[in-house]
Amino acid sequence: MRRISTFELPSHPLRVVMFGALLAALPVATQAQAPAPGGAASAAQDSSIVLTGKDGWLFPAWGSLTTVDAPAIARNTALIAEARQALAAVGVQLQVLVLPDKALFYEDKLPDGKRLGDAVRGRYALELDGLGKAQVPAVDAMKVLRQLQQSGQDVFYRSDQHWTQPAADAVASAVATRVKEQVPTLAGQAGSGMPLGSEIKERRFGDLAELFLTDEQRKAIGRDTFTVRRQADQQSLLDDAPAPVHVTGHSMVQPYFGFPQKLSNLIDRPVSVNWKPGNVGHWVVLLEYLESPEFKQNKPQVLVWQMFEPSYPQGPDARGQWDNASIMTAEQWKARLHKAVGQ
Repeated sequence: MRRISTFELPSHPLRVVMFGALLAALPVATQAQAPAPGGAASAAQDSSIVLTGKDGWLFPAWGSLTTVDAPAIARNTALIAEARQALAAVGVQLQVLVLPDKALFYEDKLPDGKRLGDAVRGRYALELDGLGKAQVPAVDAMKVLRQLQQSGQDVFYRSDQHWTQPAADAVASAVATRVKEQVPTLAGQAGSGMPLGSEIKERRFGDLAELFLTDEQRKAIGRDTFTVRRQADQQSLLDDAPAPVHVTGHSMVQPYFGFPQKLSNLIDRPVSVNWKPGNVGHWVVLLEYLESPEFKQNKPQVLVWQMFEPSYPQGPDARGQWDNASIMTAEQWKARLHKAVGQ
């Protein structure tokens, strides 16, 4: 796994970006679940894949707006706690980053007749509380993003399921603070963090519009303006080095949206990252890193494991949620976890 300081900034998020030998970063837009039979047009019309809300706001539609599986949340928290314990036994501190649902911030933009149930409004707090009781370190990303939204900034793009750069930066700052609390002295040299390049603007369709709307619908929604950072000039002068912090997760933490660069800059150390689309599942994404030669040869001091609030209740065996290659029982997942960390 190469540290994030060596990545090449894509000119468009649909471009494939390589991160060393561990994983190939897949296209941003493929984070979404594949559309139901009948194609994107029918999916958009029956709202089984995307909800078209007010003022052109689009929302993923593959999760319930009203119901929450609390027992499943508890079961998955227990699995996460087991991962924390297994990693701690080999000197790796786990930090979980649960990112909240877009609809929580823009409920007023949902289509007429659509609203969040009280259980869904309380789901993030339920998940975070469970992690706290299980003694799993976790940043309250909801609190961070609420504060950012209250300052007048958008935290998600209008026609895309991903967060904005200010949102990624704000959460990276909170994660960096927690990393320094977990490991006050990080390995490596001061000055080896990633320098931040200048910002550029891109006008394009968001992934929800690009993937799941017809040409006519897409034109009606229009393009959004995405803010991304260029690669800093001095970045090419930096040598590869083992990263004391590794980030594993989904496309929210890919470099296009700026999270790993900002985290590296704030902790002043290299950060490595592996990610795959959301329909692969955060359970497998973690295992792929732990089973890699990179983890065995250079274990990080802190491992940041990113997941999504709406899919948190989905365990490793969630058929219909994850792609078939990612499905396994909880017992199989635990066996692979302990084998990967050498237990």
